[in-house]
Amino acid sequence: MVPSRALVLLFAGPLVLSFFTLLDRGLILPMLLTDGAIVLLALLDALLARRRLVSVVRRAPAVLSIGRPNVISLDVRSLARRKLHVHVQEELFPSSESDELPLEADLPPRGHTTLKYRVTPSRRGAHVLGDHYVRYPSPLGLWIRQYPISARSPVKVYPDLEAVRGYELLARQDRDPAGVRASRRLGGESEFARLREYRREDEYRSIDWRATARRKKLIAREYQLESDQNVVFLIDAGRLMTAEFANLSLFDHALNATLMLSHVASRGGDKVSMMAFAEEILAYAPLTGGARATRKIMQAGYDIEPDLAPTNYRAAFEALAVRVKKRTLVVLFTQVVDEVAAAELEKLMRGLMPRHLPLLVLLRDVDVDALALGHAGEAAALSGVGPYLRGAAAEILSFRDKLVRRLKQHGALVLDVAPGDLTPALINRYLEIKARHLL
Repeated sequence: MVPSRALVLLFAGPLVLSFFTLLDRGLILPMLLTDGAIVLLALLDALLARRRLVSVVRRAPAVLSIGRPNVISLDVRSLARRKLHVHVQEELFPSSESDELPLEADLPPRGHTTLKYRVTPSRRGAHVLGDHYVRYPSPLGLWIRQYPISARSPVKVYPDLEAVRGYELLARQDRDPAGVRASRRLGGESEFARLREYRREDEYRSIDWRATARRKKLIAREYQLESDQNVVFLIDAGRLMTAEFANLSLFDHALNATLMLSHVASRGGDKVSMMAFAEEILAYAPLTGGARATRKIMQAGYDIEPDLAPTNYRAAFEALAVRVKKRTLVVLFTQVVDEVAAAELEKLMRGLMPRHLPLLVLLRDVDVDALALGHAGEAAALSGVGPYLRGAAAEILSFRDKLVRRLKQHGALVLDVAPGDLTPALINRYLEIKARHLL
């Protein structure tokens, strides 16, 4: 029980009377009687409010998407014969936040309602949503009744599932997500996909005249890219991938892009696999095709977190050689900032060719890019270190550019991209590889 503002104001009356008793001793008895009446009234109100009159039941999805607002529903029910104004607070797990708590609701007598809020997790893995905390006024309004309601809702935070659902919805509508070019080419490709009604943006040569004559309306041929090929994702989980962009680590950005491209590739008939590594192999999802492919990658990597361990590229490439024999598109997500790591990576990437087709994805540091452009920040500019920061940033970018040029000269594919642009850029590069029959 917590005293309400009304109870505090009631006790203000006897307090005023206590000052007047200094002038008139006859006011002592009225003051004591007032005190006693208020105390009895407060005790009666506390006695009436001793029962728990509100119950809360949580409905939460078993799987949440990292970095996305996930909707949680609360069924709030009143057992009181009077109207209640209820506050509900939730115990979230440490790596989550919600700007919509606490929730408020006006419940009619013996009524119920459904409250919703959105929680945004920032770390993958297994977590627990904890207890509810309920507050409502006592019958006379002199106390605030508050108590916890035990509740434990286990949830698993996976990579960004909402992006996959959005892509699937657009694909069913023959549309592509923003920033992604058409994944099906109308003619010129190797595999026929289907016949469908002609659209204004289609090429004239895609019209199937026999089908048009049969159905008495324009029908177009649709072709798809070659299928039944392999795509393997190698995701660096070492210390450089712990850097954050938009409240997500670079590893999370890479995992989200992997999840999205694995869905696109498996939907197009390719097999996909994923390996996460740092000093050693942390997780592996074997080559799988069809609807299960994306789910297997999610289950293998949802609880992997990057740590401060150094990156062992050789261990990852040796494991790849043992597990994958057929020609494969090998997509490696990593960060490189020193010559030693760059030399080893360059040697290993060249060793993959011509048996496999390597695609190196370097995640740009947007802060370094900003420094190189002269945005060193007001504090750095005032302290006189701005030019030095800009020079250091320019040196890092020059090092990366040289690495990219050397790899391209030896036939490797390189995607140097900011984390925020990673997913559409990676999907477009994959579609380009498929369209040019590089794999």
